[in-house]
Amino acid sequence: MCLFKFTARRLVFQAHCGLKASSSKKQNFCLEMARPSSNMADFREVFAKAKHIAIITGAGVSAESGVPTFRGAGGFWRRWQAQDLATPGAFARNPSRVWEFYHYRREVMLSKHPNPAHIAIAECEKRLSKQGRSVVVITQNIDELHRKAGTKHLLEIHGSLFKTRCTSCGNVAANYKSPICPALAGKGAPDPNTEDAAIPVEDLPQCEEDGCNGLLRPHVVWFGEALDPGVLTAVEKELDICDLCLVVGTSSVVYPAAMFAPQVSARGVPVAEFNMETTPATNRFRFHFQGPCGTTLPPALARHETEIIS
Repeated sequence: MCLFKFTARRLVFQAHCGLKASSSKKQNFCLEMARPSSNMADFREVFAKAKHIAIITGAGVSAESGVPTFRGAGGFWRRWQAQDLATPGAFARNPSRVWEFYHYRREVMLSKHPNPAHIAIAECEKRLSKQGRSVVVITQNIDELHRKAGTKHLLEIHGSLFKTRCTSCGNVAANYKSPICPALAGKGAPDPNTEDAAIPVEDLPQCEEDGCNGLLRPHVVWFGEALDPGVLTAVEKELDICDLCLVVGTSSVVYPAAMFAPQVSARGVPVAEFNMETTPATNRFRFHFQGPCGTTLPPALARHETEIIS
């Protein structure tokens, strides 16, 4: 069984525990599951008994809300893909361009709404909390649609589009201003023929802490940056106690999140995957439900006939 740890020195070891397809005999160290079931009635029986449910979500859960992912072919903003802009180096070289990109994404998200999958998760959490049961959502998404749907117990492992962090004092703050600063008003158009706004640093978002005025950056985890160890510790605690895990709309290839569900499954906890297609981790899970999350998830999380509502 794989040890459920997130320290950097263990990441290499755990990457060899069968979390990616491999012919290596090292796969034998991890529990191999039989072909996953798509029997909803069987899943519902497991769901009815679960006391602590962990739900891991990725971009697929927001796709039905029309959220652009900027991944893969065609995922460009102007002439760049996200990995060209979402890095500390890109921000250091051209903070105006990076802020235009994130301003565009913020403005797009202000017009988006939770879909039936987000709503089903939030309603499930609210309902089960009245029964002494708990739901935690561990999301890779930065769009805050879970929060907008009403989810309370939320761990955002990649941060949020609507939080900023000061590059001088480190202060993190929620920020829903539209535009986030006057100089970005009307900026950020994604058309490849659009010229950079070349906004002076002093006109970009600034820290509002007394006497600081430092340059703000989006409070998101960029390529090449480590995840917040405090958030990972919280994730570890939740997954250590869960007795049912759902993986919703994620490809199970982005680390370290790709390790979470396989390691829960390795200690015998039922894991159910809801996704448009199979993933490298599918055969490690007890259940797999293929199709749009907004269609498959609501009936899975609906009130079970054995539930007692006070």
